[in-house]
Amino acid sequence: MPQTVIEKIAQSHMLSGPEGRPARAGDFLAIQPRHVMTHDNTAAVMNKFRGIGADAVHDPAQPVFTLDHNIQDRSEGNLAKYRAIEDFATSQGICFYPAGSGIGHQMMIENGHVLPGSFVVASDSHSNMYGALGALGTPVVRTDAAAIWASGEFWWQIPRTVEVRLSGSLAEGVSGKDVIITLCGLYNQGEVLNAAIEFSGAGVASLSMDARMTIANMTTEWGALVGWFPVDAITVAYLRDRKARGATRVTSEALEAWTANPPRSDEGAAYAARIELDLSEVTPHVSGPDSVQVMTSLPEIAAKRVPVHKAYLLSCVNSRYEDLAAAARVMEGGRLAEGVEFYVAAASREIEDRARESGVWGVFESVGARFLPPGCGPCIGLGAGLLEAGEVGISATNRNFKGRMGSRDAQCYLASPVVVAASALAGRIEAPVSWEAREITHAFTDCGAGLSSAEETVEILPGFPEQLSGRLVFLPQDNLNTDGIYSKDYTYREDVTREEMARVVMENYDPRFAERVGEGDIVVGQWNFGTGSSREQAVTAMQAKGIPLVIAGSFSQTYLRNAFNNGFLCVANPQLVRRVQESLAQAARSGDRTLIPGDAIEVDFRASRIRWRGDSFAFPALGVVPQSLVIAGGVEN
Repeated sequence: MPQTVIEKIAQSHMLSGPEGRPARAGDFLAIQPRHVMTHDNTAAVMNKFRGIGADAVHDPAQPVFTLDHNIQDRSEGNLAKYRAIEDFATSQGICFYPAGSGIGHQMMIENGHVLPGSFVVASDSHSNMYGALGALGTPVVRTDAAAIWASGEFWWQIPRTVEVRLSGSLAEGVSGKDVIITLCGLYNQGEVLNAAIEFSGAGVASLSMDARMTIANMTTEWGALVGWFPVDAITVAYLRDRKARGATRVTSEALEAWTANPPRSDEGAAYAARIELDLSEVTPHVSGPDSVQVMTSLPEIAAKRVPVHKAYLLSCVNSRYEDLAAAARVMEGGRLAEGVEFYVAAASREIEDRARESGVWGVFESVGARFLPPGCGPCIGLGAGLLEAGEVGISATNRNFKGRMGSRDAQCYLASPVVVAASALAGRIEAPVSWEAREITHAFTDCGAGLSSAEETVEILPGFPEQLSGRLVFLPQDNLNTDGIYSKDYTYREDVTREEMARVVMENYDPRFAERVGEGDIVVGQWNFGTGSSREQAVTAMQAKGIPLVIAGSFSQTYLRNAFNNGFLCVANPQLVRRVQESLAQAARSGDRTLIPGDAIEVDFRASRIRWRGDSFAFPALGVVPQSLVIAGGVEN
């Protein structure tokens, strides 16, 4: 059976999973990643690692520690945490990059930890960036990171793949940031949610490596789990340069292999959907305010003369040398507008040194920039330069969620480095050169290959249920978030008993849920179930209530990981959800947040089928990997 490159890379790192056939979308695998990166959250992972009784890392070559998020904090508490992380790295023989070296994702790429065809994870959502080099990069949660330290492996469900075919080439002044802002704005209805994005087409060859990193990085904001670029002459040239600069993990033999036989999808591989975009038609756009999914063409927003108080050129998405140099060309000979603060930080110390040597840093200094050390800083809402109430920011970062970069009463827009530079000089969102708004022709094709639900009989391990049957409880709500499932009023309390968790589950969504729903009921949700914060109690509260299973059209990936990491069953089945929606449409119009029609739903795990009201629905098989997690009661056990 032909495979996508995502399926092939996952299978090449598989320790256990389906046997006797190629791995496909929907399969649960035990994966041995090449590396797992943690940053300031290493301290939290250390606590989980010790909490499961581990004292020695399974493979010291796997973890990589990078300190980058809160490096401006010179308090004794933070410095003590940093010392503890470094001491742990030294004692275990783990690769460690101290504060000031650079942002973790940049360090992973610069130093050859990320290579074509490798599977690399990080306890950070922007791990998608590794796909720029033809690696499979995807995020994990802290429990996963601790499990990898202890055992060398973690579990992963292969996502469906959406192919994005690029043609043409970018016009002068248009950047990779404009490409991903455009894609986020054009397709913002969940078309790529929890998918792997495979970029292809003749247009890829026109994109620099820095542009590819920007695009792959922000596939996270687009909703995808992976953003993968093919390995071509641009990739090999970049890696050859890294080797010349001292990245010993890049070998001459590997460079020859990637040139002769790069990782690629098979002819006839099955895609869930296909998007076509002509790069020559992309023009500068701005995201926001306060949402990546809302985009406006630069001429349109410039005409509104939106004032700017703070401008940012930093973060893992847009602070590489190409970005800095482009912004400097716009700013040369200029001066910041009165009342504007302009913050600059390079992605790494190496990039900052190059910018200093080339004169780029001097240009920023001449306009009045405020320099920050190589790290995350304002992007994550830490350190100097945060937005204050009533202010407007224009930023070359990857997220502009309300309150992320400062006050919730501020507004933030995202744009390319040159637009940020021009706006800092003008004191309002402005174009560096004149542009005309134009329609972008694009195409979306549903190819039908989602998560595999092919007929397959599954071996059931001792201790795992062959079947479950319970009263159907329907929650007619897309994007039901974790705050709705388990309120912030209880999240940070350590004294909440399981009995109390059962009483307050879904309290923010439906105050009557707990009194109406009983042990053994099977919950059916809609799309993107469990979105929002990563609180594990949104899973454990459902377990405390005695709910054995949640079925949804799709899940937030973080919720899904937290579920299986706690031994809780989740099954994605869009066909069933559509059938339930149709059948209960009239009842849903009553406004009731929890619909209980009174009949049972049956789940057959051996046959991978769900039965309800005479219909049968196939779902991706739960093989040895998810069964083992449920039997053990979760990853930590």
